[in-house]
Amino acid sequence: MPKDLLGPLYTKVAKKVLTETLHVQKGESVTLEAWDNGLPFARRALAEARALGCTAVMIYEDEAAYVEGVRRSPAESLGAMGKNEYGLLSGTDAYIFVPGQALGAYSRTLKPDERERSTRYNSSWYDAAEKAGLRGARLSFGYVGKDMAGFLGKRVSDVVAAQLDGALADFGGITRSAERVAPLLADGADAEVASGRNSLRLSLRGSLTVEDGVVDDNDRKVGDNMAYVPPGFASRDVDPGSANGRVTLTSSLTRFGVVGRADLEFKDGNLVAWESDKEATVKRLLDLVPPEKRKITSLLVGLNPRLKNGFGADRFVAGNVTLGGFGFVGQVRKSTLRVSGSEALTEGKLHA
Repeated sequence: MPKDLLGPLYTKVAKKVLTETLHVQKGESVTLEAWDNGLPFARRALAEARALGCTAVMIYEDEAAYVEGVRRSPAESLGAMGKNEYGLLSGTDAYIFVPGQALGAYSRTLKPDERERSTRYNSSWYDAAEKAGLRGARLSFGYVGKDMAGFLGKRVSDVVAAQLDGALADFGGITRSAERVAPLLADGADAEVASGRNSLRLSLRGSLTVEDGVVDDNDRKVGDNMAYVPPGFASRDVDPGSANGRVTLTSSLTRFGVVGRADLEFKDGNLVAWESDKEATVKRLLDLVPPEKRKITSLLVGLNPRLKNGFGADRFVAGNVTLGGFGFVGQVRKSTLRVSGSEALTEGKLHA
């Protein structure tokens, strides 16, 4: 898609984020933070915020300067927040963040350790945002760059357009789907992911996360005041020692490229055998994780009916099951998910 055709999508998504995700009101203060590739969207969001009667300012992060700063900054100041940023957060009602592709897991602009050091402010930022009581949204299309699009075999503009279109999904419908699925993903429940001849059994444990694209009062009370856009999932942690059986992952995007198929076998939580059409890629991924830590630690159910597979947001696609924690994150498509005897999914279809 030509870049000039993204304009209408920018405007539609900007309006939706301001009014539905963040519920901005006349007189509120809005802050936009954008990198190079997010500037066209941020300009539209800035104009729309002001049209709603808000006071709005924009922060621009130059990617080239950021990368140079990462490599030249003293270790003690790299990734640290200053009083200028704390002050900005404390005076903000609604915050829209469009990250840069250098921050994405699939980018080769920064080395993984450089990216980790430069973003060590994350917990401090979220603590300050929670204290300020702001409502925020992160637009994931900002992570899309040439590296990620190349892995997917698509143009950057096409991937961006698909993610923006996914942001136009009915948030109310996603919320209703989450209200049906989330109670099934109960703490302590036994789950089974069945697809074809494979069956993987595991136990759910720990925190539940629901992303429906809306920041409401309850989200702010529990400190979940930053929404992911496009939205659409419900997830629960997994007891790392519980996985038993086999599962087939399909077309999973990893930091080293797309793995078309990977058959994994687990016993008492441990990955004991695997085979894939991308043997070298999977081995490279697994070699980054000690054998004793190659365990499933999360299960996520996609809830967004507007998103399509293959555009870098597969975990949000309605009906996809995503497993993570064993070295990379992988999708299971068209599976049947049973939890404590009830079916949350049947062959990749959410129950009405």
